[in-house]
Amino acid sequence: MSVWVWIFLVPWVILGIGAVFVAFSGGPGRARNAYLTGGGPLVKVAIPILYVFLGLVVPGAVIASQQESIGGTGSLVSTGPSVELDEGKELFRENCASCHSLGAIQAKGVTGPNLDRLGAVDEQRVLNAIKNGGTGKLQMPAGILDGDNAKAVAAYVARTAGQ
Repeated sequence: MSVWVWIFLVPWVILGIGAVFVAFSGGPGRARNAYLTGGGPLVKVAIPILYVFLGLVVPGAVIASQQESIGGTGSLVSTGPSVELDEGKELFRENCASCHSLGAIQAKGVTGPNLDRLGAVDEQRVLNAIKNGGTGKLQMPAGILDGDNAKAVAAYVARTAGQ
């Protein structure tokens, strides 16, 4: 961690320890008395156990219960869906961004429809458009992508359109 993080955190940690000490001692007067007389077993045992529990166990449980966000950045482990989304993003940028608008990659195409304005777009709809050549004026060529490439682009557009 950087020095600035420590400079910010240390005063708050000290204040937290003080607040817990005062609360578990029975108020400011009893806390002062416990501090001046060396405290009792509550101060020497229970507060450090509580501090370790709140400082390590609770954050650890919260972190362990979190699931990886599909399509998010900064994932700890590369998994199938995120790799497919990364490939779909790159393929969209190479093959589709010149015609379609999509805010997720700041694509500002003017020929095809703005994918962010289509509402809920599912993968099958995108796959059909890729396979059949789009809709409307049929300016998008049929079969511009195929196989896994088409599936990757469809997954990416379905996940990001309108976000």
